[in-house]
Amino acid sequence: MSQINGTQADKSLDLITIGRASVDLYGQQIGTRLEDVASFAKSVGGCPTNISVGTARLGLKSALLTRVGKEQMGRFIREQLEREGVETKGIVTDPERLTALAILAVESDHSFPLLFYRDNCADSALCEDDVSEDFICSARAILVTGTHFAKPHTDAAQRKAIRIAKQSGAKVVFDIDYRPNLWGLAGHDAGDNRYIASEKVSAHLKTVLADCDLIVGTEEEVLIASGDSDLLAALKTIRANSKATIVLKRGPMGCIVYDGDISDDLEDGIVGKGFPIEVYNVLGAGDAFMSGFLRGWLKGEPHATSATWANACGAFAVSRLLCAPEIPTWTELQFFLENGSKEKALRKDEAINHVHWATTRRREIPQLMALAIDHRSQLEDLAGDNAELLARIPAFKVLAVKAAERIANGRPGFGMLIDDKYGRDALYAVNKNFWIGKPIELPGSRPLQFEFSQDLGSRLIEWPVDHCIKVLSFFHPDDPAELKATQIAKLRSAFEAARKVGREILIEIIAGKHGTLDDNTIPRALGELYDAGLKPDWWKLEPQASRAAWAAIDAVIEKRDPLCRGVVLLGLEAPYEALKEGFTAARTSKTVKGFAVGRTIFAEASKAWLAGEIDDEQAIADMAGRFEALVNLWLGLGETKAA
Repeated sequence: MSQINGTQADKSLDLITIGRASVDLYGQQIGTRLEDVASFAKSVGGCPTNISVGTARLGLKSALLTRVGKEQMGRFIREQLEREGVETKGIVTDPERLTALAILAVESDHSFPLLFYRDNCADSALCEDDVSEDFICSARAILVTGTHFAKPHTDAAQRKAIRIAKQSGAKVVFDIDYRPNLWGLAGHDAGDNRYIASEKVSAHLKTVLADCDLIVGTEEEVLIASGDSDLLAALKTIRANSKATIVLKRGPMGCIVYDGDISDDLEDGIVGKGFPIEVYNVLGAGDAFMSGFLRGWLKGEPHATSATWANACGAFAVSRLLCAPEIPTWTELQFFLENGSKEKALRKDEAINHVHWATTRRREIPQLMALAIDHRSQLEDLAGDNAELLARIPAFKVLAVKAAERIANGRPGFGMLIDDKYGRDALYAVNKNFWIGKPIELPGSRPLQFEFSQDLGSRLIEWPVDHCIKVLSFFHPDDPAELKATQIAKLRSAFEAARKVGREILIEIIAGKHGTLDDNTIPRALGELYDAGLKPDWWKLEPQASRAAWAAIDAVIEKRDPLCRGVVLLGLEAPYEALKEGFTAARTSKTVKGFAVGRTIFAEASKAWLAGEIDDEQAIADMAGRFEALVNLWLGLGETKAA
């Protein structure tokens, strides 16, 4: 049903952004020519796509109207936007065209070579038929972008959206977003050129101004939208054509907001608080800025507040490498505004980076029930020196995967711990919706050593982005100081590597094998590890004997890292009845989210299967039955707790 005559109360979306959607490939080697870049980081890109992500992160209900190809890059954009909470029903899949690409290098702090691969790309084929009246009417505001006025059919699509928006009472936001080479005014190698005067472009953009409620642009973009060569004259020309609020972006000088008449004093406007920072990459700064301003503008904040939020978001973007992934979340923005930073390069601020990381994780995992089959030494001991049995270990791990998937049966909240040494086939076979953790420690090492190589960086970069690093340390707070220092240093190197390559990390602490375990042992251990700067995504801990122990653990985690995903319980080959007791105590905890148990589930089956006493199906059934018993126990205790 049409909402042309609807009210703001009818609108389920705050914002629909319209236009470019690309995959950005950003060179990971800094300070070199694009010709010499060897590897790239991938993210979603394109001005309106970035803004849809940025506004969603800042708490607005945003959507994107565009086209993507019917291929892997198009699916990546759609899936990433869904992870970010952006409404994707306005994204049209184009079976005839490829998704656009943008490839960039950071050559210096003022040179950013940029290539646009946009020849007959999907988003450039957006047309009026893609613009649904009901969809546009569902938003309080739409955002149109300058580059999509460059071609007749994309121009027509945006103008149709503007007409519907105005008829339905929605606001129209114009991001001038001027890219000369996307208007055919510069060569392919001039993607970073931000200004070439053009009477034709200016005349075209001026026809958009009257319909706008908010116009945002850099000094160069204001010039192109007006056709003037003087900035003050340009602002007055825009005002003569539009009653819109005008926001002039001025880079490190922040911005000026103009409402009403433009005086003869360029500085006579509303200015938000500025944030002096080191420039790392300017690409995407404007999209982050717009996201921050729209959060305030659409929530009815004073312009000075909106401008401050915009400046802060822009500061984050220029201090980091990528575009959309670097835009702050609302939690992160508030943390920065309240606490500031001692670093002019915000990417070096550990506290802010942790908030950013923890509030942009790929998915929520409120509960985790995992079958651990990452054991190496235990299965090697079982096989002994028998080469034939050792060669069968990988196949057994595949059976464990089948057992876990049989119990999960498509339900969320399940996972597995699987190793790289014997688990390659299992990793290929596992359900891609499962949470996956992979160990990096040398089994049994104390002091901790990494398996295969002490150079984690080169190893972890090969891991899938959604695989979680798991590192086990035998750590007791009463260990000798020298041993603890060695252990902590190794854990710290694992943590830093995880953050560097963008992987989650689970730290498993076992204290009971090398000292007494009372109600304060683990809380003390966690406190020391937090003091060392460790803030893992997950902790994996031994079952505790009392509710008091879990209350103390909860208190430490809540105080030191309230953004921690939580705790999973380990099993230590305990029998079912012992685990039942441990699970019961853990269910009183706020931070325990589940379990990751191994030998309790697979020990008997592995012995019998390797000995040839049971076949594959019997091994799967045995492990599935034991895993199901623990799953039912955990879920049942949760229902009891809730009641």
